[in-house]
Amino acid sequence: MAPPLSCWPWASLGQYKYMLFGPLVWKVVQEWREQGGGLPLGSWWLHLLVLFAVRGLTYQFWFTYGNMLFFTRRRRVVADGVDFRQIDAEWDWDNFLVLQTLIGAAVVNSPLLPGLRQLCLWDPRGWAVALLLHVGFSEPVFYLAHRALHRAPLFARYHAAHHSSGVTQPLTAGSGTPLESLLLTLAMGAPIAGAFLMGAGSIGLVYAHAFVFDYLRAMGYSNVEIVSPRVFDAFPPLRYILYTPSYLSLHHREKRGNFCLFMPALDALGGTLDSRSWSLQRAAYGGGEGGGALGTPEFVFLAHVVDIMSSMHVPFVLRSLSSTPFANHFILLPFWPVAFGFMLLMWCCSKTFVVSFYYLRGHLHQTWSVPRYGFQYFLPAAKKGINHQIELAILRADRMGVKVLSLAALNKNEALNGGGTLFVNKHPDLRVRVVHGNTLTAAVILNEIPSNVKEVFLTGATSKLGRAIALYLCRKKIRVLMFTMSSERFLKIQREAPPEFQQYLVQVTKYQAAQNCKTWIVGKWLSPREQRWAPSGTHFHQFVVPPIIGFRRDCTYGKLAAMRLPKDVQGLSSCEYTMERGVVHACHAGGVVHFLEGWDHHEVGAIDVDRIDVVWKAALKHGLTPV
Repeated sequence: MAPPLSCWPWASLGQYKYMLFGPLVWKVVQEWREQGGGLPLGSWWLHLLVLFAVRGLTYQFWFTYGNMLFFTRRRRVVADGVDFRQIDAEWDWDNFLVLQTLIGAAVVNSPLLPGLRQLCLWDPRGWAVALLLHVGFSEPVFYLAHRALHRAPLFARYHAAHHSSGVTQPLTAGSGTPLESLLLTLAMGAPIAGAFLMGAGSIGLVYAHAFVFDYLRAMGYSNVEIVSPRVFDAFPPLRYILYTPSYLSLHHREKRGNFCLFMPALDALGGTLDSRSWSLQRAAYGGGEGGGALGTPEFVFLAHVVDIMSSMHVPFVLRSLSSTPFANHFILLPFWPVAFGFMLLMWCCSKTFVVSFYYLRGHLHQTWSVPRYGFQYFLPAAKKGINHQIELAILRADRMGVKVLSLAALNKNEALNGGGTLFVNKHPDLRVRVVHGNTLTAAVILNEIPSNVKEVFLTGATSKLGRAIALYLCRKKIRVLMFTMSSERFLKIQREAPPEFQQYLVQVTKYQAAQNCKTWIVGKWLSPREQRWAPSGTHFHQFVVPPIIGFRRDCTYGKLAAMRLPKDVQGLSSCEYTMERGVVHACHAGGVVHFLEGWDHHEVGAIDVDRIDVVWKAALKHGLTPV
């Protein structure tokens, strides 16, 4: 049996826990009706709901800022990344906000604080009372209670789960048991209650105190230093008045000291102040040794934004979305205009930026993004600018000492830059190896095809991938129906095949030619009308971006070629577009294999069919697995 106050009573409700606010919403509606349709600005019920939203946004703001690696990667306290285990453990991080809102509703509905009945917008006396109570009551009570929670058996029962998060995040601040949340509620609520009991409370005090409290909590857990050590050098007493993310991070990792709420003076008085706090803060802020600044990556996956909706799937927007495969959610629609505005801003003045990172066997891997969207790659006027962005990213990686840079999706488009050939030819002295990763993409698709298949229908047949797939299959004596209108391009590919296998490559110009073929390899978008030519039971293998929509219920549809990263990957916290957790596109995996193998050649231009099996075996050897 779980100890009392160690589990949330609404845990089984999941996302339906917000229905607990139903009575508050009903109260607001009632007051709105009583006022003849006017907004009930004097309603405590309304203010409680607004406070819940504002406080949640405060933590979200700090989460977004802390995970904007293009701003913060040099001032991180801990270099490690958050993993999916931590994300799942902190999924209901806002439980404490729900609890405090419900407690607030109970207080408003009780006669305990009569001063609540008359709302005052502003009273400076209340601010003085709240400050005195925070310093004289909240800080000491939290400090003593926190120290008690670190002793057996309380730690194992109530506090161990909070410390199981390896890297602090603003959302970690809210992850805990009901007992911990009640302690925080007491620390935050006592100064406000005291001000109202003394007749000096105001609505402005409630908002301001809650905002400052949450702001400081989220800042401390952000894992990013924002206050310069020069400030503490200029005014040394500030070190004992305001804690820092480094200060809290030491406590979170080592659990031996730094127990204060916000004021290290309590630790100094209690003999629990970790003397390394200031040196760690200086190192983290300056990006020096001992700090958690991200170092130079050894592998970079150079991606681009697919569309406006998927641009909100980045790790620094909503963790609940980025940690699951991308899908269009109705909740994102109100933010579409904001995302559209950012698209215009990036088009005008942005450059390639760091999106995410993970570690594999001690090596730092990063994903960078070219600030361009999928549709822009098909605008003739944008071609030069996109290639310039990619070139700058390659040269930057070369200067930094990156060993392998893998081009994603349209960044390696043949019509754009010849699959990366443009950059390698222009800069023959590059130390970084430029890789399109399509050799492994072809290998993944080919290894999905059952061994008993004797005939396939191939669209996008003369593309880079289509060519490699056709040439590989014909060597296996599999008949390939190559859908293409260009006899010239078909004949060029056919002549590349050994003479004895050329007969297995057949040009077709109509979808009707595949009406008896149950294995379709799709490299070109198929409309519902085109899909209807496939016989019942057909499986559609895909390498078209974006994937085709599955209109046929009597057929099956494969996903884009992908591989699961090795099990020893660390700090992976987001899903790559529509991929499942831990799964990356095959071109990404191809770059990883290139790096792990230490190959010294560029993989650009046409796919070397002879290397398809070599790359596939290398991927399996290093622990990558097919999905």
